Amino acid sequence: MPKGPRGEKRPADAIGRAIQIAKIATGEEDDCKKEKADAGKSGSKGGKARARKLTPHERSKIAKKAATRRWGQKADPAQENAE
Repeated sequence: MPKGPRGEKRPADAIGRAIQIAKIATGEEDDCKKEKADAGKSGSKGGKARARKLTPHERSKIAKKAATRRWGQKADPAQENAE
């Protein structure tokens, strides 16, 4: 199925596309979907709230663990057992 510039699904045949355009013009159907755009905003709010809740030591520990996994370094076994 063809997709629009924002990833929305569109009808593959010309008649189906013409019907969709007519529905958009008369206001029966919205041209763009706003639900997906709003979902990304709420996700970033959750991350910021979590960061405010964590202590600086906890944030540092999480960042070090992420860096070791990202760059493929072997983490100290004693450090992972301390969690």
